Parts: sequence; C-alpha cells; structure tokens
Amino acid sequence: MRRTKEDALHTREALLGAAEWLFAQRGVSRTSLQDIAKAAGLTRGAVYWHFKDKAELFNAMMARTTLPMEDNLAAIGQAEQDEPLAALQRSALDALTRIARDPRTQRVFEIATHKVEYTDEHEGIRTRHREGHRQCRGHIQATFARAQALGQLAEGVDTAVVTLAYLALVDGLIHNWMLDTSQFDLVEIGERSIGLFLQGLLAR
Repeated sequence: MRRTKEDALHTREALLGAAEWLFAQRGVSRTSLQDIAKAAGLTRGAVYWHFKDKAELFNAMMARTTLPMEDNLAAIGQAEQDEPLAALQRSALDALTRIARDPRTQRVFEIATHKVEYTDEHEGIRTRHREGHRQCRGHIQATFARAQALGQLAEGVDTAVVTLAYLALVDGLIHNWMLDTSQFDLVEIGERSIGLFLQGLLAR
C-alpha cells in the first residue's frame, strides 16, 4: 500500500513537472493533456487518473508553488499582530524574493501572467484565480483593519480602498518585471515601493 501511494505521488509530480515546462514553452492553450502525458513518459489515462481536466492540472501546478505564500499571508491576516503592516511588508518581500530568485516560482508566475488565456476551456482556471484573489484580498484587508484598530493608520483611511491599491501595486510590480526581468531589481524596487506606500498610510 505504501509503495502504491509513493508511485501515485511520483506519477502526479511527474505530470505537474511536465505541465509546468510545457506551459512555459508553449502556453496553456497550445499544450494538450496528451502532450503532458508524453513529456512525462506516461499515458493519457494516467493524467485522467489524477486530474479531471487541464484546468485542474493547471491549478494543482500553481498550488504547489504558491500555496506556501498564500498560507503565509493567511496567517498574517488571522493573527493578532502588534505590527501588522511590517508583517504584511515582510510577506510581500518574501513572495517577491521567491519570484526573483527561485526558478520554479518565477516560471510558474510567468505562466500565470503571460501564458494562460481565460477561454471557456479554462473557466476552472479563471474560477480558481478569482477565489485566490478574493481570499488574498480578505487577508490583506484584515491586516489593514488590525493596523487601524491599533491606531496605526491615518484618520479616514478606507481599508477596502487601500487593499485594492496595495494589490495593484504588488501585482503591477510582478507583471512589469515579468515583461523584462532586466529592467529593474524586483526585490529592491519592491521593498522601496511597498515601504513608501505603507508609510503614506501611517498616522502622524
């Protein structure tokens, strides 16, 4: 039984690895499940044993890289932080560092930002993206609300508005860097940009 579970896990990881490489090279729309199975040295049946369709496979590929970052942000949003804004900044810088320094994370984010189309075939990908964005937005707003309750934000700050602005800043940095990774240092500029943004929200 243990051997069977190990084999199944190995097969699943082989499929996810093959999908990651092919999506990065060809894009999601131009990659079929048959292509993925062949690249992994497996049959198409093996793909359907683990994933019901390409959208589910894509989402699993994303999750194995992004889940640690999502969990980190969730922990910050749910915790009674004394310095919530500092924790939020550390979480963002950790994510930007992973994207800039870790090849797999960078490859997966490149696929997510430039190699996927939200066609009818990929509605499951769009749904997962929306849900992930909603959860992320909720955790960030909870963090800003905590800072507000501690009297750390300037009077009149709307936490819903600053949450969307913060997300736009971080997403924009990643998207623009992905277009040309030589144009600026993602971690350095990210740290400075996020620092300036959060500093402008502080109570005087």
